[in-house]
Amino acid sequence: MSVPAWFARSVYRAQEAAVRRPTFAMLAELERTQWLSRDAMQDYQTRRLNDLLHSALSHSPWHADRLRAAGLNEAVKAGGVTLSDLARLPTMNKRDARENVDQLVWREAPGGVFKYTTGGSSGEPLIFYFGRTRQASDAAGRMRARRWWGVQPGEREAYLWGAPVELNKTDRIKTLRDQLVNQMVLNAFAMSPERMDVYLDALQAWQPRCVYGYASSVALLAAHAEARQRTLRMPGLRVVCTTGEPLYPHQRELIGRVFGAPVANEFGSRDIGFTAHEAPGGQMLLMSESHIVEVLDAAGQPVAPGEAGEAVITGLTSAAQPFIRYRTGDVLRVSAEPPAGGQGLHVIAEVTGRQTDFVVAADGRVMHALAVIYVLRAVPGIAQFKCTQHALDRMEVQIVPNSGWNEAAHAAVVAGLRARLGDALQVEVRMLDEIPPEASGKHRYVVSHVPLAGALKQAVA
Repeated sequence: MSVPAWFARSVYRAQEAAVRRPTFAMLAELERTQWLSRDAMQDYQTRRLNDLLHSALSHSPWHADRLRAAGLNEAVKAGGVTLSDLARLPTMNKRDARENVDQLVWREAPGGVFKYTTGGSSGEPLIFYFGRTRQASDAAGRMRARRWWGVQPGEREAYLWGAPVELNKTDRIKTLRDQLVNQMVLNAFAMSPERMDVYLDALQAWQPRCVYGYASSVALLAAHAEARQRTLRMPGLRVVCTTGEPLYPHQRELIGRVFGAPVANEFGSRDIGFTAHEAPGGQMLLMSESHIVEVLDAAGQPVAPGEAGEAVITGLTSAAQPFIRYRTGDVLRVSAEPPAGGQGLHVIAEVTGRQTDFVVAADGRVMHALAVIYVLRAVPGIAQFKCTQHALDRMEVQIVPNSGWNEAAHAAVVAGLRARLGDALQVEVRMLDEIPPEASGKHRYVVSHVPLAGALKQAVA
């Protein structure tokens, strides 16, 4: 069932107003500010930065100590911090955010704060808090990016997704809400051949204007359609938006060929938020109103223009728990060229993101690696983890424990993985003092050595 776009948009607007989330006000602001000149955009960022730092000085003791140590507290009080002053602060990393959360979070932030747990690219679980402003910023940024592709709020969208909120809240209220806002959710954690046949039928009947999902999961569905010799006819489809991991050129070509629409990748993370999105023409445009991106080398110094380095990001809408000069672990290059569409937003030339594998259950179901990550990150006592699927019925789990680890946590890991991958799964849990990175220097938190069958290999190979 679908409803008129104007009705779905009205329902969504009413929902956001009911929870006091300023999503549509932010969308209107973003539609205006994207046309600022580059100099005016940097002035806008400076004002937002001063607001963030003032809030951090007042409500986040950990950041307040760092601001005072850097000699910036008086400038913050006067609203006189410049973008170049930001470099006077030390960077923060996931360990800082994880170990100092009580000294970071502003629990009385307007609209309340909301707890979230994310696995992170290193496999180190991170608990953090965000507020209504961050939620609204992410949603408004995505709606603006959809508009670049001709998709308006309220038009039909299909999600190939698999977060716990979509998996667990399958009651009538959730189903009705999805229908009323023209969203169809397909479970990326249960992609058996039979289930993917159902997904293809559902997409054909739904006729979405936008398809959104994990890059590798969308590529897997496209490979399955091609293997089944299924031709998708969705003339109204304007764009396929991918997220969560790098989009490789062969995946882009495969998805575009099967779905018959351009493919646009986005960049971001749960902790730092929706950061950038590809625009028509291929440029990745930064959400400059909500993020300041620095690109630093291994010594923490800015790289030369156009060179690759680690993305260190300040989230300008993260007042509930400020992420200021946050080391993301992602490697990127920033371009000096202006957006082809005439906006004043910054351009990201290239992102080298996280690599994520699929895992395969004993009954042939193919699941996004996040299905495993959600199990591990929900178990207390784990400081860091890495899962390696050696065979359909054998998985090795490396764990760096913290003080909360015990036999109950061990049992929860084994039971959770068997619930996902089958009761016959042999789970070898190895306790380590540290988990070394790959030869590339990256951390991969899920690795599978189980090959995908037949034509599905092209989705990830």
